[in-house]
Amino acid sequence: MKYKKQLLIITQLDAQLQKLSLLDSTTLPTGGWVKAIRIALKMSLRQLGEKLHITSQSAREIEEREANGSLTLKGLREAANALDMKLVYGFIPKDDSLKKMIEKKAHEVARHIVMQTSHSMKLEDQENSAERIEQAIEEKAEELKREMPRYLWD
Repeated sequence: MKYKKQLLIITQLDAQLQKLSLLDSTTLPTGGWVKAIRIALKMSLRQLGEKLHITSQSAREIEEREANGSLTLKGLREAANALDMKLVYGFIPKDDSLKKMIEKKAHEVARHIVMQTSHSMKLEDQENSAERIEQAIEEKAEELKREMPRYLWD
């Protein structure tokens, strides 16, 4: 039952993340979004500063901090509001989906566990065949995907 609930959560989250994956190919404007949108709207730094209740110099610093990656989410949200925009924030899995990410990690951990055991058995002159080792890795990976123990992410 726990497994089905966890699988449902992962499936639902994957569906949401899939929508964000469309943004993966979007290139960021050179000077950042705040500056690009401000310039496109022909808004001055003074005007942006007034909307944010800060000086034009502070507005410029916001643009600079966004461009170098040091602006906080709160700062981005405030700048978006000042530009009559909405900040959209999310993550995109590098392995295409959470399911694939879990599967990849489960196979890595399973291979490590099985190969440690296999090495011990080899030392005791009880070595398994390559096919049996691969089968054991697949079985262990399935078990890890079902149970998803915390050590999976160590």
